[in-house]
Amino acid sequence: MGLTGTLAYSNVNAVSGVENADPHRLIQMLIDGAIEKMNRAKFFILNNDFEQRSRHINWSISIINGLRSSLDMENGGEISQQLESLYDFCVATLVEANFQNSEEKVNDALAVMLQIKEGWDGIRHQIKE
Repeated sequence: MGLTGTLAYSNVNAVSGVENADPHRLIQMLIDGAIEKMNRAKFFILNNDFEQRSRHINWSISIINGLRSSLDMENGGEISQQLESLYDFCVATLVEANFQNSEEKVNDALAVMLQIKEGWDGIRHQIKE
């Protein structure tokens, strides 16, 4: 199977994953997507591919903004406020990373998203109960 076939298969898996996912899993998928795009941005920084770097950083920012918009600020209490602050930090840091072509800045945002992922993955069993 060539690259085109692999990408098509990957897209089918993503679509069927979304269709069958509960809300908790959808958030996991978004977090994973943001992390993936940041890792790809780092690759493009190292390879001096400015166009692809910008594309993947902007994609990460879009995903994080989607996560932010999913927060329930009225009922989410302190957790929603803390997540909003973390998402704000990530977006601001990624904007700087893009402007400065900085792998270090991407790593800073990536570290925060990995912590969020760890927490979100950790509550999966609570959601199922």
